[in-house]
Amino acid sequence: MGHSYKAVGWNRQKRIYDLTLWGGIVLYLGLFIGLGAAFNQSITIETLLIRGLATAAFLLLHIILIIGPLCRIDERFLPLLYNRRHMGVSMCLLALAHGGFSMVQFHALGDVNPLVSLFTSNTHFGSVANFPFQPLGFFALLILLLMAATSHDYWLSALTPPVWKGLHMMVYIAYGLIVFHVAFGILQAETSPVLVVLMSVGLVTVLGLHLVAAFKEKNADQKENLPEQDGYVDVCGVDDIEENKARIVLIAGDRVAIFKYDGKVSAISNACQHQNGPLGEGQIIDGFVTCPWHGYQYCPHNGQSPPPFTEKVPTFNVKVKSGRIWVASKPNPAGTHVEPALINS
Repeated sequence: MGHSYKAVGWNRQKRIYDLTLWGGIVLYLGLFIGLGAAFNQSITIETLLIRGLATAAFLLLHIILIIGPLCRIDERFLPLLYNRRHMGVSMCLLALAHGGFSMVQFHALGDVNPLVSLFTSNTHFGSVANFPFQPLGFFALLILLLMAATSHDYWLSALTPPVWKGLHMMVYIAYGLIVFHVAFGILQAETSPVLVVLMSVGLVTVLGLHLVAAFKEKNADQKENLPEQDGYVDVCGVDDIEENKARIVLIAGDRVAIFKYDGKVSAISNACQHQNGPLGEGQIIDGFVTCPWHGYQYCPHNGQSPPPFTEKVPTFNVKVKSGRIWVASKPNPAGTHVEPALINS
């Protein structure tokens, strides 16, 4: 969490993350090109590079898309999420290099403008076997470039979180375009079913993990408590929450994170103002609720980030009766101070 915007706020974790990421990319490309040249001596280095960059980017895109649901299923995957945007920018650079080399090899050596050639060299839109797959990759690349260009927190703040989130959800449109780009390309260039099987496995994995995570979230949301006396909801027992951690409950359609700390209980909205991260899956560190996604912090009793930060989340009135925690069904405005409920009052 940084107050001033920098190109990259480097720390030890980011360096390890990026070195591991790019070490893996270089190793993959080296093995792909080396093995490809060894098993197919007639293939050119340009073709190997184009295919290696494409498969590396496609593989990274699958990893990026499954990190989110994996973190919803098992919090041990959270370290992968912390710098996922670095992975996204790296994937975009690989896709851009693939597109650039492809444009040179297939469209830049004739008399027609390469972009014009891209859209006019194949117009068999009514054919499955000869469908013009290259424009699909072009439009997917435009989406990836837009996402990479706006990946920094400056743009999240400038565009506002809802707009930024909506923009970056376009990754699923890009993924769909790339799946069809690859599928139609395979139909025209390959006869082996291995690539089709691998792509199908990737697609099923992405869809399957998203469905599993969605069902898990849905089951958790179904445990909604109905308002009781004086507009308060009986949510759980005091002993049901670990020290310095929270329990997430659905109250009147909103997810609420109820934290227990230092003999007190406080409740705030579960959605972090940074990227809607689940605050209730984090913990209280140095007196502040700390989001497990990117480390944004909030005071548990007022939902405000410590100065000089300005993020705020709604708070909820809380009381403890006979070892049970009761939370108001209506939230207070973001940043409203609420006196914590004492556990042994």
